[in-house]
Amino acid sequence: MRRRLTSNLGLKVLAFFIAVFMWLIVVNIDDPVIEKTYIGIPVSVVNEEIVTATNRTYQIVDGTQEVSVAVSARRSVMEKITAEDIAAVADMKELSLGTQIPIEVSIQGYRYEKAFTTPRNLQVKIEDEARSNFPITPTTLGTVREGYVLGELKADPEKVTFRGPESVINSISRVVAEADVSGLSEDAEIEARLILYDVNNNVIDQTILANNLGKEGVSVDVTLYRIKNVPVKLSTSKISAADGYKVSAVGVEPREISVTGDEQALAELDEIWIPAEELEMSDLTERTEKIIKVSSYLPEDVMLVEENADSVVVSIQIEQPGVKNYEVSTSSITVNNLSENLQLSYGAVDFEIQVKGPAETLKVFSTAKKVSIDLKNYSVPGVYFVPVSIDLPDGCTMVSDVEIEIILDEKEEEQDQEDQEQE
Repeated sequence: MRRRLTSNLGLKVLAFFIAVFMWLIVVNIDDPVIEKTYIGIPVSVVNEEIVTATNRTYQIVDGTQEVSVAVSARRSVMEKITAEDIAAVADMKELSLGTQIPIEVSIQGYRYEKAFTTPRNLQVKIEDEARSNFPITPTTLGTVREGYVLGELKADPEKVTFRGPESVINSISRVVAEADVSGLSEDAEIEARLILYDVNNNVIDQTILANNLGKEGVSVDVTLYRIKNVPVKLSTSKISAADGYKVSAVGVEPREISVTGDEQALAELDEIWIPAEELEMSDLTERTEKIIKVSSYLPEDVMLVEENADSVVVSIQIEQPGVKNYEVSTSSITVNNLSENLQLSYGAVDFEIQVKGPAETLKVFSTAKKVSIDLKNYSVPGVYFVPVSIDLPDGCTMVSDVEIEIILDEKEEEQDQEDQEQE
């Protein structure tokens, strides 16, 4: 029996090695080494005190804060590895050339063949540390509820101290606290977002800076004012027409002005009164307009909602007995004989005509569909003053001829075709 076991020993050893070889082949076929790349792996910096202990600071440049990591491992292992398992570390002790730190990779709890990052080095810029104070300018985002307008804004705190790389600190031009006031209808303190800008109005990255705001951060105290629409009233006692004429009407546009301010002052304000001295005019023979600045007639604690809405236009209509003025919109003019290759626009929105005739006739007369212009003699692009024709009832005449300014341009299609031919 023993002889049988020890005979053909060489063949048995060979068979053993063949079996081991075949097992290795099977294992590698079923569980081969594969490679996988994980992107967006953050790089941690250790031993920062080597730089910061000497009143210097560093900032990561060239977008190397996050790297890609290529890992080689058995398929069965790779299926278990996640991006969170991978640690990429740059040790400040290994700083070379004053700008590069090698990045080392480790994957705790897993056996792997190799792992390396792209890029291989963390790029840093080391410079002196600086500290500076900046005022905080409050600003808002969004729109408050209808019927209200923003009043006073105050940042809390009103200034901030930043510490960080000298070049970054020196690039700060202004510091803004932005508060979202969308739908706000009462005074409030709103948590704000701090934004840093350089002289070119570009946003500065704050992640490399430290500040003294702590956990509370910055907020903006927002004061709201209520909007009130107040009518404009006129004293017309010092407006007079020339002999043989009469003042037929005095109007103002806009008729109401939107104001805001102190609640009590708004409650007491029922109208904006324009005194007679402001409208003192005499010997008027034609329609006259005057622009009035209303802000000087507002109470002390009341202001305009929009600063550019400070003006109102007072229109004074003057008529002669037996003469009536009619305001005509250019959009109602009938245009005859406009050239097909031209387009028409007007130099004004409306104009006035004066018609003389029996009072009963003038009272019922309307200019609708009775005003026209004839452009048969205007076939070239340009600016012209053309006579206006009016179909008047019997017994009525125009007090004076009327001309309106028109602008004739080539139609866009015609112009485009000419440009293409020139090219």
